Amino acid sequence: MTFSQLRDKDVINIPDGRKLGKPIDLTLCENAMIEAIVVPGPSSIWNCFSREREGCAIPWNRIRRIGDDVILVDLDANFWNQQ
Repeated sequence: MTFSQLRDKDVINIPDGRKLGKPIDLTLCENAMIEAIVVPGPSSIWNCFSREREGCAIPWNRIRRIGDDVILVDLDANFWNQQ
């Protein structure tokens, strides 16, 4: 699977059904293995004026399934408190 295929899929959090957006980036380790997918961070009025694209990195081990249309992840409330 290529990144261009991944970026067309919606990322959905299983516990609350929340749509987190589509992947905007990948984080790789030194061995070129995927460590995380990055989805857009929480939006705010200030993000509209910023040129930087901030995102939320979801660890690869939190991905439960990659389907035809969605990527299912399992993120609990503690994950969001750490961000």
